[in-house]
Amino acid sequence: MNGPVFLAYDYPVLGAFWTVLFITLATMWFILLFRVVADIFRDHTMGGPQKALWLICVLCLPFLGVFVYVIARGGAMGEREARRDAELRQAMSASAARTGAPSGTTPRDLDELAKLADLKAHGDISEAEYAHAKERILH
Repeated sequence: MNGPVFLAYDYPVLGAFWTVLFITLATMWFILLFRVVADIFRDHTMGGPQKALWLICVLCLPFLGVFVYVIARGGAMGEREARRDAELRQAMSASAARTGAPSGTTPRDLDELAKLADLKAHGDISEAEYAHAKERILH
């Protein structure tokens, strides 16, 4: 054979550990960075200039900017996320109530009901099949 042959045992276990650790931490870092940038844009309590300054700080000095943002506004960031989730749940409940679906209906059930209505509208299933499938989904 010409040249070196690299086998699995040529890569030390500790090297594999550090590689996996680095990839995991880098992934977590990018998730945090994207969440901070999204929070900057979603926060309605800040004005445009303040948002621009935070964005410049986060993008030009990413590690320092993100850590300062999380320390300064991290608690409010969690509150805004919880409030947004509650608003989405309330909107889904209101949407389900308008369509006549029971209160325990999930978004997946609503999607299935929409597909069933589409099949019925195209004539792919009969009224009886539609009623049976709708009853099965809702109960």
